[in-house]
Amino acid sequence: MTQWRRWAVGVVAVALLPLQAWAQNAIKSISTMQQSGVEVVRIELNESLKEIPAGFVVQAPPRIALDLPGIANGMGRNTVEINAGNLRSASVAQAGERTRVVLNLRQASSYRAQLDNKALLVILENGATQTAAVASPSKPAEPLHFAPSLNAASQTLRDIDFRRGTDGAGRVVISLPSNQVGVDIQQQGQSLVLEFPKTSLPPELRRRLDVADFGSPVQYVSASQVGDKVRVVVEPKGVWEHSAYQSDNQFVLEVRPQKVDPNKLVQGPGFAGDKLSLNFQSIEVRALLQVIADFTNFNVVTSDTVTGNVTLRLKDVPWDQALDIILQARGLGLRKSGNVLWIAPKEELANKEKADLEAKAQLAQLEPLRTQSFQLNYVKAEDILKGLTGTSSGGGANSRILSPRGSVISESRTNQLFVNDTSSKLEEVQALIAKIDIPVRQVLIEARIVEADDSFGRSLGVKLGVNDVRASQGGIPGYNMGGNNYVAIGGNYNAVGGQTLQPGATRTYNDTQLISLPAPSVLGGAPQTFALTLFNATANRFLNLELSALEADGRGKIVSSPRVVTADQAKALIEQGEEIPYQQATSAGATAVTFKKAVLKLEVVPQITPEGNVILDVDVNKDSRGVLTPQGYAINNKHVKTQVLVENGGTVVLGGIFTQEEHEDVKKVPFLGDVPVVGNLFKNRAKTSSKTELLIFITPKVVTDRVSGK
Repeated sequence: MTQWRRWAVGVVAVALLPLQAWAQNAIKSISTMQQSGVEVVRIELNESLKEIPAGFVVQAPPRIALDLPGIANGMGRNTVEINAGNLRSASVAQAGERTRVVLNLRQASSYRAQLDNKALLVILENGATQTAAVASPSKPAEPLHFAPSLNAASQTLRDIDFRRGTDGAGRVVISLPSNQVGVDIQQQGQSLVLEFPKTSLPPELRRRLDVADFGSPVQYVSASQVGDKVRVVVEPKGVWEHSAYQSDNQFVLEVRPQKVDPNKLVQGPGFAGDKLSLNFQSIEVRALLQVIADFTNFNVVTSDTVTGNVTLRLKDVPWDQALDIILQARGLGLRKSGNVLWIAPKEELANKEKADLEAKAQLAQLEPLRTQSFQLNYVKAEDILKGLTGTSSGGGANSRILSPRGSVISESRTNQLFVNDTSSKLEEVQALIAKIDIPVRQVLIEARIVEADDSFGRSLGVKLGVNDVRASQGGIPGYNMGGNNYVAIGGNYNAVGGQTLQPGATRTYNDTQLISLPAPSVLGGAPQTFALTLFNATANRFLNLELSALEADGRGKIVSSPRVVTADQAKALIEQGEEIPYQQATSAGATAVTFKKAVLKLEVVPQITPEGNVILDVDVNKDSRGVLTPQGYAINNKHVKTQVLVENGGTVVLGGIFTQEEHEDVKKVPFLGDVPVVGNLFKNRAKTSSKTELLIFITPKVVTDRVSGK
């Protein structure tokens, strides 16, 4: 009974006053009976009631509450033990001139009330029977009669709309012609069916809405006319729950995605209060807010400007959602202070907050100033001064932390700040400095740059030459072609001229070569040669042959490992290399010597995340001297710039470059070089293959503080 503590206080106060101080009508007794298998609670009064009192149903714990205004408790006790059927007991609480009767049930049940002379009859529906009927697979689920149909003639629905609510909820909003229209809600499979008896639907509203793009559980909303009633079918998907409420002439069905939490008694994404059901016709807003207050543990203070009536019907809605619906319907706002809720029009709340802020501003203008010094250990006093006065980013007075009357000076020698301001501002400055003046963690960044190359080369060539010296020994050179005609063979014009002792002809040994296709150098290596000669017995004719071949294989690896330590979010730079001079023209037409760097450079900015990982802005250069050109040396450049997230002590590969080059060159004498086998004497061949790979690794490590032991 913790929900009714405030009513118990009222009961104690009533017990101290004579009964005659209250109104003449009072509760005489509370009893129960069975009529046609239905439980009936009979509340006897001194006088007849003029109308059925208002009440509401609580789902957890199961209760029915009835408010009897102008009626006292004449039983002399506050609790009636029943323990029969679905009833446990009845509690009576009195506050002021109003009495509340609370029926404590074993399981939730709806009710209907009627007057019988000087008695109020509360007829309970059999909750166990209803539950069994719903659970039985042989019977369809009974529809929930959200509101009875009170209209005698058929009425036309005004509009059917769909909106997306908070937390991804889908809202089917139906504008009713009046609050007399009844509503039945029934779940059929995965669909919700709304039926409005004695109503009609205009032809333009008989349609199927595709609302899947709204991102709610509802996929389709279909409206049709079935006999003398309108049927609206809502088709959700996934795991969902629904609630319905009506405010004046607007009925809303809300379908929310269900978030299952085994530790919560009431599931739901946004509202988690105990569920209740309310049914009021044109009730005062103040009285309705008091009903909500009585249901909860909050004290409600309602502004005098809250007026008007509202018609409200709710079924199994969390109380905090019900309060939100009431506030939205009447344009009211809420402010919470502890267990007290202040409810007033939104404009009134805004004016009150504005007045409070203006009062605080005026108080700040009159508050005396005092001076306080702050010793800084890890940051510079000048930097904090710029932040307090709003001059560090050029923000002016908008980013100023001190009050308009405050001032600050810094002393660089002792690294102190002297602040003159109000006490509240000095406390803000002290809290700010406590968060900023802390040692900055450091990070060790180690980069590893690996360059690997693998090369292979093979070449094969030949030299072929003839030398005929018979003419110099008194013989006839060359070969007889018949008669007195001879032919001489040589490597070039000088060779045949020298062999035949033509006037003016001079020759060298190289002129005797017919084929000169030696093996080329590969990978910087010189080919090796093998030669042989064929000559006659008189040693005056020679056939010379030289074979050259080379096969080279090379592998290399260069590892560079720069490392640097820097503070969190501070840029660090480390580099090593050379500066290469080169000529550069000046504007006057002369030349000047300038230098260009060819260095290994690591530039990094680390940022330590709250989880202990490190975000790195990395810029890595690996340059080297290249080939010499007429304009100077070229520079071979390898560059990586990126941002990565690395765990503390982990290693990540920033990037890599893989290059593969293959060449095969063949030089030959036309036609002769294509002859099988023998053609190898008339050509040379070179084949090279080169592979290079560049990998860049980086490893950050957060440097922990080391506490030296004694």
